[in-house]
Amino acid sequence: MTFGVKRIGMGCLIIFLFVLLLAGCWDSNDIEARSNVLAIAIDKADPEAEQEQDDITMEEGMTASPQGDMLQVTAQVAIPGEVPLGPGMAEGGGGPDPVWVLHVTGYSLQDALSRLQQQIAEELFLGHLRVIVVHEDVAREGVDRFNTSLLREPDVRRTAWMVVSQEEAAQYMDLAPALEDIPTLYLAHMVENSVGLGKFPDNYLGLFWRMLSSQGQDGYLPYLKMRGDEQIQINGLAYFRDDQMIGEIDPINIGTFMALTDEEQGGYEFFSIVPGTDAHVLNHTDMRETKINTEIRDGKPYANITVRYELVINETIEDDDQLRDSKVIENIEEAAKKENTDAAERLIQEMQDEKSDIFGFGEYIRAKHPGYWNQHIGTKEQWRDAFQDMDVDVDYIIQIRRVGTQAT
Repeated sequence: MTFGVKRIGMGCLIIFLFVLLLAGCWDSNDIEARSNVLAIAIDKADPEAEQEQDDITMEEGMTASPQGDMLQVTAQVAIPGEVPLGPGMAEGGGGPDPVWVLHVTGYSLQDALSRLQQQIAEELFLGHLRVIVVHEDVAREGVDRFNTSLLREPDVRRTAWMVVSQEEAAQYMDLAPALEDIPTLYLAHMVENSVGLGKFPDNYLGLFWRMLSSQGQDGYLPYLKMRGDEQIQINGLAYFRDDQMIGEIDPINIGTFMALTDEEQGGYEFFSIVPGTDAHVLNHTDMRETKINTEIRDGKPYANITVRYELVINETIEDDDQLRDSKVIENIEEAAKKENTDAAERLIQEMQDEKSDIFGFGEYIRAKHPGYWNQHIGTKEQWRDAFQDMDVDVDYIIQIRRVGTQAT
């Protein structure tokens, strides 16, 4: 009898424990009860913005205002039910706007988001944040003032993108691209697809943060420019020293930069002149292979970079028949070799003049020659001085695989 009671009691206890497990997620948060922020734009606020601030995060006269310019933050918030989440949901059709664009100012990014929360009923959620657009003027003053806030926010995905805009960043929140209902998704897809097409190196937010914290490399971001009301162009690469943007390189030099940093995916085209003629050919970079060897010469870091290009001639201008001559192909390869070598040397020299090692040569020295690094370098500031005096030799090996097909 006692054994039977124990069995019944044990069974009841197990059932009770299962009932507890059926209670669901203890920290559940209904997706309809939060405001999903898809994109953020960061600009400098107007000088009079401070006088227009409401007493939300500080009381006037009681606390001294933080130093520095105020930020204008523009957020793109998804409207529940209007954002297509899959192929079964229709896009377009002239329905309600799928996003709500809000503007707010603050002394920091977190201050601005706190003020934004006062204007929205549901809790702000940054887990779906795809793009952060930073105006060039803000980037030149330093991105650490809002990077700190993003790093401390656990919901922010490291696979989001940060980009620098030539125009006011808020304008990118009001785009109306014909190919996508949601401006944020169009902007995110454009940057992500540029990586797949070989137009830009993979450099999402987490990688950018890693570069800023590394001792032997400086950071870089996509540099965007608007063309008209609906078009966006990757207009170069914004390069940094510490957390401050100090310049940008032209789009054509992005391909050169990718070659020097061992990005195998081809994608860029460039013109070469056919030696001895006025004819030009448009070369497509099909594949790259880069080898970087470092050593210490005469007490200084040295690097030798060998880049192997496989090209396809996509187009000829003026004269097409001469491509049937193998000697002409060899001459084009030699011309392309000289053009690319000169471009690489100019880019390296430009970065040395700016003391911005976006190539990551310092990380090679730190990894391959730790004794030299610990004894003679040690810090990022000292590496910049060493990088400025560093000798770098670049050698290109060009091979034209195909000259394209031609209809007859």
